[in-house]
Amino acid sequence: MLQDIVDNVPKATHAVLLSADGIPRGASAGMDRSAVETISAAMSGMQSLSRAAAKFAGSEPDATWEQTIIEFSHGWVFLIGAGQGAYLAAAAEPDVDMGAISFRMHRLVARLGNNLTTPPRVNADGWSERGGRGGDRGPGAGGHGIAIADLDAVFADVRGARHAVLLGSDGLPRGATTSMSRDLVDTIAAAMQGLHAYSRATSSFAGVQDALWRQTVIEFSHGWVFLVPAGNGALLAAAAEPDTDIAEFATRLHETVVPQLSAQPAASREASRR
Repeated sequence: MLQDIVDNVPKATHAVLLSADGIPRGASAGMDRSAVETISAAMSGMQSLSRAAAKFAGSEPDATWEQTIIEFSHGWVFLIGAGQGAYLAAAAEPDVDMGAISFRMHRLVARLGNNLTTPPRVNADGWSERGGRGGDRGPGAGGHGIAIADLDAVFADVRGARHAVLLGSDGLPRGATTSMSRDLVDTIAAAMQGLHAYSRATSSFAGVQDALWRQTVIEFSHGWVFLVPAGNGALLAAAAEPDTDIAEFATRLHETVVPQLSAQPAASREASRR
């Protein structure tokens, strides 16, 4: 059944079914056991940290995680839920038909039903719950809000943008839009640093070890989260409204926002942060 994705979607290369705690349940042909175990562990961490970013995309109480997509220079990695306590990951070449592979993955999940799902041994939503404790209390709430003018300015004209956080090469937050509380910024910074590490760990799944990572995109029922490189080891995380044109949003991040941030002297950003 996993091989169905590879056989029927041109440019699809691999598929792996895993439990929430990273135990491989099956894989398409051509993957050795070590690779399957590595990818399963990385995908488990990826889905957990993806859920942790739910509050970043918005504060809706019934929000759900839909999928996580990682883009490399040489291909794609897709991750979706596959029933209680199970997840389906697939890899593809750069020019894959994304609609076709998404359709095949969701069709396979429907075919699997409850037959290969795994009852959770731990609370798979724990990260999301912990991530929400700080809450998005709004600008300056309780005196803990942080206001970084340079992020507000560069995101002012980005259609659909909700929040943004800039992480330094050390993984610490260097700035955020004023709509975020300090607690939320710290939570998202930690989650994004982990997502970046897990994203890079999946490069071999997509085809080439240590290839160029371009972005990680998380879809929720209530919005989107993008994580992109921001130069010199920095990372930029940005949240968008659910009806945002994501192709346009990604283009603005890569071609407008990141160059503007990179052009600003580090000393200026540090002074703004203080």
